[in-house]
Amino acid sequence: MGEHRTTTRTRNRRGEGAKLRDEIVAAAVELLDETGDESAITLRSVARRVGIAAPSIYRHFPDQPAIMLAVVQDAFTELDDRLRAGRDAAGEDPRKRLFGVCDGYLEFARTHPGRYRTMFGGLWIPDLTTSSLTENDMAALGQPTLRLLTDAMADCVDAGRATSTDLDADAVALWLGLHGLAHQRAVSPSFPWPPDIAERLITTLAHLVDR
Repeated sequence: MGEHRTTTRTRNRRGEGAKLRDEIVAAAVELLDETGDESAITLRSVARRVGIAAPSIYRHFPDQPAIMLAVVQDAFTELDDRLRAGRDAAGEDPRKRLFGVCDGYLEFARTHPGRYRTMFGGLWIPDLTTSSLTENDMAALGQPTLRLLTDAMADCVDAGRATSTDLDADAVALWLGLHGLAHQRAVSPSFPWPPDIAERLITTLAHLVDR
C-alpha cells in the first residue's frame, strides 16, 4: 500500500471548481485502489490526499456517500469503456463481439478488485433517508453496462447465433453468471478452474448456437 501522500494545494482560480471536483474523485479512487477498502474513503482522508481542508469538499459533495457515488459512477464509466473496446476489437462477428464484451467484464473485475467489490458489494450504500443520494441515483448505476450486454446478445439473435426469446431477462442472467465467476475467482484463486469455464458459462447463458 505504501504511505499515503499529503500534498499542499494552492487555491483554484475562478472557474476551476470542476477541476477540484475531479481531483477529489481521483483521490478517493486512489485510496480505494491502494487499500481495497471503501471505509478508507472519508472526507478527512480524501481532503488530506488532495491537500485541502475537509470543509472545502462540501462545495462539491454534500456528504461522504456522494463521494462514493461519484467513485462508483467513475468505475462504471471505465468498465463500460472496457466493454466497448473488447466488443470493437473483436471485428464484425456477433458471437466474437459478445465474447469481447464478456471478457472485458471479467478482465476489469480481475485488474480492479477494490473498485469491482465496491461497485457491486453494496457496503457503501447509505440509508437514503439520511444521505444526499436518491433512489434514482442508485437505480441508474450499471444500466449502460447491462445495455451493452443486452445489445451484444441481440446482435447474436439477429444473426441466428443465439436463441434467446427474452433478451432482457437473459442479459440479467448472463450478468449474474459473469459476476459470480468474477467473484469466485477473486475469493477462490486456488480452485482448479477449468480453462474454458468462461466460454461454457457465456455460451449457455447467452443461448449461443453454432451456425
